[in-house]
Amino acid sequence: MPGVNNVRTRLIAMVAVSFALQIAALGVFHLYRFRNEDNHFGYGWEMGRIGESIAAGRGFGNPYGDSTGPTAWEPPLYPYLIGAVFKILGIYSDASAGLLLSFNSLLTALTSIPIFLIARKTLGERVALWSAWTWAVLPYAMYWSLHWIWDTSLTPLLLSLIFLVAIELEDWPGVKGWAVFGLLWGVAGLSNASILSFLPFSGLWAWHRRRKRGLPSLGGVALATFLFFLLASPWLMRNYRTFGRLVFIRDDFGYELRLGNGPDADGRLMAYLQPNLNLLEFETYSRLGEQAYEARCRRLAFTWIAEHPGRFFVISAKRFFYYWDNTVKATNGTAPVDFRNSLFLASSVLAIWGLGRALRKKKSGAWLFFWLVAVYPVIYYFVFPGARYRHPIEPELLILAVFLLSEVELPKHRELPVES
Repeated sequence: MPGVNNVRTRLIAMVAVSFALQIAALGVFHLYRFRNEDNHFGYGWEMGRIGESIAAGRGFGNPYGDSTGPTAWEPPLYPYLIGAVFKILGIYSDASAGLLLSFNSLLTALTSIPIFLIARKTLGERVALWSAWTWAVLPYAMYWSLHWIWDTSLTPLLLSLIFLVAIELEDWPGVKGWAVFGLLWGVAGLSNASILSFLPFSGLWAWHRRRKRGLPSLGGVALATFLFFLLASPWLMRNYRTFGRLVFIRDDFGYELRLGNGPDADGRLMAYLQPNLNLLEFETYSRLGEQAYEARCRRLAFTWIAEHPGRFFVISAKRFFYYWDNTVKATNGTAPVDFRNSLFLASSVLAIWGLGRALRKKKSGAWLFFWLVAVYPVIYYFVFPGARYRHPIEPELLILAVFLLSEVELPKHRELPVES
């Protein structure tokens, strides 16, 4: 089938070009050489510390170093990857960084494939090609894969694959599609628990679309649920044995809530409260233990919110804007003037505008885009925002922005009358 072969050739080209550009940047600019300030903490941050602990044989723990014990501060998937690479190539070595960043680059390159397939299924061939090629050569997408040893490149790929399966489910008879759906969500939850807010909406949307076509789903939903918990259960059992209570994936919600809410809160991250930057906080974390420290942070945050509901509402409204504008750094009372912020805000406006146009034109999958954009960011409106927290849905936002631009009709040149 020449059409299939042509699509396959295009997808291979996209992935190859994207990966080659990133590997070239990695080598030319020596991005694998991380600065070693703060004992390499910027090399993977908490996940890097946990990876170090795993590689050193101390288990999944010590997110701030020393010997603070077992942790559920982060989901397990990426820290175990770091730990495996550290074990083979050395803890905090340039070789380990090179391999991890190369892996991230491959993930970013591969994300072009679900972008193309999602856009083609929902918005047409032209939008699919433009979206996928834009992602393949987009410096912003490459930034995260080349600078962050984190799940920042893995999660967009997983979420895009989940989105793709959800829109394909209406055409898949039987339960095989639901099995893939459940397995992908299981892996994604162990990578980044924050995206699980989208799980029920994606499942209900797929069920609704299948119901309209007369396809049964009850057995498939049950299978997807079983497979999701089958993948998650080893980690849940580990947490229960370790902490003596049920911890669903991770246990740092109270800590994250406190970093965004308190006497000095202005809608952004209060980084000075982090144990890696605040000796008193680190000593408190070490003395109380992770569970008690999280409970203390949660109590402090909720107490402040209860005593200042009006202020909490105002800074949450600011966080909504900051999430889509990428205003995250302290400004000392003055508004930041940053061209990058303007581009970030412009991309948000284009994507949301494109979503509105897709809904008005009743494009296939438009409501699934809507639920992703509406639901996934909500937690960050109440905690604190950051560009990294928009990145998991960046592929879908890019598709919507490209769709909007593809709808622009260029003015046609009017022919001047010919004088006789």
